[in-house]
Amino acid sequence: MRPIPPGARASRHHLVPRLKGGTHAGTVLLHHICHQAIHARFTEAELARDLADPDALRAEPRLAGFLSWVAGKPPDFHAPTRAARDRTPKWR
Repeated sequence: MRPIPPGARASRHHLVPRLKGGTHAGTVLLHHICHQAIHARFTEAELARDLADPDALRAEPRLAGFLSWVAGKPPDFHAPTRAARDRTPKWR
């Protein structure tokens, strides 16, 4: 999602969430703030069903605003991430 400079917080994102069978599926290294933003906006089911690909995540409108905002921050920028208001189950 964004460059990860040496010393910046980073974490591995399971492309298919472990709870949805992705324990041995692929992972990608993400800047920690981007990883938090993904999990604040999407359910595990959404990630497994529709967003198991980095390009699909980048193209998702609910993440695009965050990515535009964070692109203007220094590469080592980090801030707490709150749950997004639009993260509601599709069954509602």
